[in-house]
Amino acid sequence: MSASNHSSTPTSLSPLTIAPNQVLRGWGVLPESGGSIAALGTRPLVVTSSRLRKQLASTWGAIAGEHGLNLDFADFSGECSEVSLASLKSQAKQHRADVILGVGGGKSLDTAKLLGEQTHCPVVTIPSSGATCAAWTALSNIYSPDGAFAYDVPLAHCPALLILDYQLVQTAPRRTLVAGIGDALAKWYEASISSGHSTQTLVIGAVQQARVLRDILLQKSLPALNSSDGDWQEVVDGTVLMAGLIGGLGGAQCRTVAAHAIHNGLTHLPESKQTLHGEKVAYGILVQLRLEELIQGSQLARSGRQQLCQFYQQVGLPMSLTDLGLAGVSLEGLQNVAEIACAKESDIHRLPFAVSPDQVLAAMVSTQENTLFSGAIAADGGNT
Repeated sequence: MSASNHSSTPTSLSPLTIAPNQVLRGWGVLPESGGSIAALGTRPLVVTSSRLRKQLASTWGAIAGEHGLNLDFADFSGECSEVSLASLKSQAKQHRADVILGVGGGKSLDTAKLLGEQTHCPVVTIPSSGATCAAWTALSNIYSPDGAFAYDVPLAHCPALLILDYQLVQTAPRRTLVAGIGDALAKWYEASISSGHSTQTLVIGAVQQARVLRDILLQKSLPALNSSDGDWQEVVDGTVLMAGLIGGLGGAQCRTVAAHAIHNGLTHLPESKQTLHGEKVAYGILVQLRLEELIQGSQLARSGRQQLCQFYQQVGLPMSLTDLGLAGVSLEGLQNVAEIACAKESDIHRLPFAVSPDQVLAAMVSTQENTLFSGAIAADGGNT
């Protein structure tokens, strides 16, 4: 084909952000990772909580001394917000940081990733729990200072380095891994409905990986939560690594659809601050399946929802608004959640059918309908 024929064909530059440049994983691997960090920069700014800073103080001291690093620490505010990012950007400039380290949960890692992009510094992510795949992805979610979801920011790169230290992750509360299981399960339920019929090779691969991840989690989560043996490590790999890879391969459609849209709406309820990201997403999966039932009459969705409710009960994921601690929220509050979930720019519109706030509200209050747990609906007056 001639050059002129090539130039007449419309093209677009769409870089793939599939994976971190390097992943270090193992038990006690963080103290051994100083060389890899030093290869990226000698003036790290560490974005972390005061608790984790104290917990890892001796580790950072040893790494800095051995590799000649000039470390500075920035206290994470608890939210990845425009306000916190502005403050951190100023601190990074003052320190003359040349690499950003994020240590903690999803929001602290999102903050570090976006700070790195804004300051043109490479990023190292060090997850302290198995609660999300934020350590992997080229995406940051922005919230208000009060924790209400605002918007997400696609990033130009995945982190330069991901350090998954199972010994550190093991110190996190059990609940964080349960939440991570819920978040990772959403990969299949969202990707299969939005992208299950795609003919694009990488998207097909992502959807199939999401199915495999679901099966791994359904089989291994319960034994993993009761021990720290091989199953535990495999589940952590699933929630932190494989879930991130699926999003990288498949793009936005393999990341979020209705389940995350429900999460985003719920964050606008002050009462929801007590629940973790993955807990809200897990409930959102049930809402999505219920929408498929109510709008499309899908018996497959009904069967899937019933199966998930049994699994949720075993591992401790929320099946209802009551389980989320939101039974006392007013009808007006729930309507606001539904309206936010259905906003024009919401990921819920990646569903293959139109959905209204009223339909979302109906699904939200009937996630346990026709299940072994449906008796709770009558007992709670329908607000479950």
